[in-house]
Amino acid sequence: MEAALALIGEDLTNVELQFKKDLHSDVPLIRKVGEYVLASGGKRIRPALLLLSAKLCGYTGNRNVALASVIEFIHTATLLHDDVVDNANLRRGIASANTLWGNEASVLVGDFLFSKSFSLMVADGDLKILKVLSGATTIIAEGEVLQLICTSDLDLTLERYIEVVKAKTAILLSAACQSGAILGQASSQHETALQEFGMDLGIAFQLMDDTLDYVASEEQFGKSIGHDLEEGKITLPLIHTLRQCTAEERSQIGTIIEKDILEDQDFSTVFDLVGKYDGIKHTIAVANEYVNRCKGHLNVFPESTEKAALFDLADYVLTRVK
Repeated sequence: MEAALALIGEDLTNVELQFKKDLHSDVPLIRKVGEYVLASGGKRIRPALLLLSAKLCGYTGNRNVALASVIEFIHTATLLHDDVVDNANLRRGIASANTLWGNEASVLVGDFLFSKSFSLMVADGDLKILKVLSGATTIIAEGEVLQLICTSDLDLTLERYIEVVKAKTAILLSAACQSGAILGQASSQHETALQEFGMDLGIAFQLMDDTLDYVASEEQFGKSIGHDLEEGKITLPLIHTLRQCTAEERSQIGTIIEKDILEDQDFSTVFDLVGKYDGIKHTIAVANEYVNRCKGHLNVFPESTEKAALFDLADYVLTRVK
């Protein structure tokens, strides 16, 4: 991960400076909340994907920094809104913005970041990139609603869940890679390859995130363990478990999922069943398949330090439970 980021170290530093510049507002609370969330320890994977993709496609200009900032603004806006919807009290190991400033401020600052993102995209002036990023933002919103519809659905299929993951998480990684390709004026074949690389990487990223809700420490995960379960989110470790378990165990899980407030014993029961039926092992295996697939998309590119760095980022995703 560090080696991959070192290749774009100066650009990433400039992205951080761009954040502060783009957060300018005459309303102090906007800057305060925005800077708090942006400074809370994110890995900047999405901006890094745009920067590396552009570099892979031979881009040498300076529009990449501003657009990488836009990608992180969009991501940060979704985090602010997600934490309100999920009633989260931790984000990246520290108090979430809604815990400190309330739901109203979090939603409204998220709205500001979305609006600012579109202003910056228009200022860039590339209609193709505007189409890609605005389309991704729309799909993210649809993904949030789709996830809400799927809450507590014990019959949720793997196919339906992957549809949610693509819309809610993977689309922005895909859009970051595609935007980098557009900056580099890549061929349609290379643009599609990077778009698909980002999509499959995004799916793997979310699958590994799903496992952390069951196996990580709160310090490692950066948010409350078991929170997905408490919110009724059926993720792949549980989908696999529900496929394998007995009818009695399935009924037991269903009763727990429907509860408004879960007790320690409820978490233990579900965690034990996920362990019994290798839900974590299965999810990691599926994530590994997606990482291998995402790497395969880049076969159309010759070997280079940029391609190797993208592979390193993909491998990093699989280390998140270690």
